[in-house]
Amino acid sequence: MTAAPSLSILLLNGPNLNLLGTREPGIYGTSTLADVEETARTAAAARGCTLRAFQSNSEGALIDAIHGAAGTAGGIVINAGAYTHTSIAIADALAAVGLPVVEVHLSNVHRREAFRHTSYISAVAGAVIVGAGIEGYRFAVEHLAARLGAPAGTSPKS
Repeated sequence: MTAAPSLSILLLNGPNLNLLGTREPGIYGTSTLADVEETARTAAAARGCTLRAFQSNSEGALIDAIHGAAGTAGGIVINAGAYTHTSIAIADALAAVGLPVVEVHLSNVHRREAFRHTSYISAVAGAVIVGAGIEGYRFAVEHLAARLGAPAGTSPKS
C-alpha cells in the first residue's frame, strides 16, 4: 500500500546538486545526492509518507515536476540550487500549485556571496532550512510531514 497523495512528498533538487560529494566539499560536504535522497526517504517513511525524488539541471524540467505534483503530492521539499536566486518562474509554479513548500539549502546561504541572500522561493515557502547540511533535508521532510498531518513516529507503510 502506498501513501495517499496527501501523505506523498516531492523532493526536488536543482542544478549541480547531482555533483554532491565531489562539488566543493568544503561548502556542500561529502554526502552524495543518493545520500540526500535516502535521508529524506527514510524520514518520510518514518512518518508514514512516501517520497519521490527528482533532480534536474533544467529550469523547465523542475517547473514541469512542480506542475505534476498537483494531485499527486501533498507537499514539496525543494533545493532549487542557483535557481533559488534567479527563477521567478519556479516561484510562480510553486505558488500556482498551492502545495505546502519547504525550501532547503545545505550551506548557510546568508554567510556566502551577497547574490545568494535573495531567494524567490522563500516568498512561497512555509519554512526555510539553511546551513544544516544533509540533515536539513531530514528536518524539511519531518516539518512537512507534520504539516500534512502525518503522525509522529509511525513505521513505514509496506
